Amino acid sequence: MQSRRRLPVLRREAVAATVPVIVGSLLAMAGPAVAAGPTGASGVGDPYFPLAGNGGYHVSHYGLTLGYDPGSRHLTGKAVLTARATQRLTRLDLDFKGLKITGLTVDHVKAVYKRDGQELVVTPARPLRKGQSFRVTVTYNGKPGPVTDPDGSLDGWIPTDDGAFVAGEPQGAMTWFPANNHPLDKSSYDFTITVPKGRTAVANGVLLGQSTRAGKTTFRWRQTEPMAAYLATATVGKFQVKQYTTRSGLKVYDAVDPREAAAAAPVLKKLPSVLEWESKLFGPYPYRAAGSLVDHAPNVGYALETQSRPVYDRAPDLSTLVHESAHQWFGDSVSLTSWKDIWLNEGFATYAEWLYTEQHGGDSAQKSFDALYARPATDGLWAFPPGDPGSGANIFDTPVYARGAMTLHALRTAVGDRAFFRILRAWAAQHRYGNGTTAQFERLAERESGKDLGGLFHTWLYAQGKPSTP
Repeated sequence: MQSRRRLPVLRREAVAATVPVIVGSLLAMAGPAVAAGPTGASGVGDPYFPLAGNGGYHVSHYGLTLGYDPGSRHLTGKAVLTARATQRLTRLDLDFKGLKITGLTVDHVKAVYKRDGQELVVTPARPLRKGQSFRVTVTYNGKPGPVTDPDGSLDGWIPTDDGAFVAGEPQGAMTWFPANNHPLDKSSYDFTITVPKGRTAVANGVLLGQSTRAGKTTFRWRQTEPMAAYLATATVGKFQVKQYTTRSGLKVYDAVDPREAAAAAPVLKKLPSVLEWESKLFGPYPYRAAGSLVDHAPNVGYALETQSRPVYDRAPDLSTLVHESAHQWFGDSVSLTSWKDIWLNEGFATYAEWLYTEQHGGDSAQKSFDALYARPATDGLWAFPPGDPGSGANIFDTPVYARGAMTLHALRTAVGDRAFFRILRAWAAQHRYGNGTTAQFERLAERESGKDLGGLFHTWLYAQGKPSTP
């Protein structure tokens, strides 16, 4: 994620078949609440967002059927969640806030439910056995709106003058569909979105088709590779659309608000070359589809790496395009285990900007590092360590991005280029479509480099204040 409002002040912004097993194991390790009795926990134990996600089950697939009228801002929805119980369940929670529920079944049988803040508490007619596959169907409607994050920004379903800007990091997915909303739970998705003729609805993955009837157009999208709920989008607006296939076979879909088209065109033209460059550094691009979604949403203030197709609140500059594209590896394909480890997303994407600049005739990464290190000890860059931001209010602030990137440069300096880029590629490959932790990255770096790096990581990720030596 990048946010013009917060940079530099910041929100500037593993094979698929094995994922359910990996997710089940990670959920079991996430905290004692996850395995608490026959009732699924109301969160996975994340220290910054304790109600995010839910215990006791894994969602393998979401089928979302939506209808949105930008004039009335009314949304109708049907969500079909295909899931598997990871423990015996007499009750389970979903993250879902604000919209009216008109029906809810578990395996086609009406279930009892109640609302408790952001939690939708579901009691099936019959208990679910450990290992049992089941299907939850929720129908709902209403006027969705965003949530306000701890840092004061908005995320979720954000209405615009011609539709909606839909970006869910870290909490916002629950504003428009019921979900197991934590990066630990990753799923495939199908989207069927109907909007008035003349509007375009853009989601993740590959466009399967669109059709117009009786003044409405329906768009069908499919995201087959596992995706965290916060990376889903269903952005609606008046867009100019361009579709093409790259030399490597990627299906690219660009949707651009006409008000941003002139400024966006020269940057979006570079997307294939940016993805090709990142693929050489980080390993194969993780998805079948790519593209960009450029909205005109001046009240948002950031871009987000929505999987396979980042969404921008305005025409991006090249650095922002590089940043959000790098997230397709670091943040999307390799996802967090805890929001505390957010530097694994933002530090990596920021360092990708430095590398791109270095390798395309601009300042070296060392020069970028030195310019930051020259800041006084009182500067906000040193306000908290990136490996332990301290709260959800800090996860999109300067230290996570800039000092996170400085950590990677310090690592590169310590181990040399050959080992450093081997570490990055190994991280992306070993955790592809799964999750990772800072501790796992540290162990990988030591294993690939053959060096003891504990002091380096302590200094740059966990020590308070400005390090005494660069």
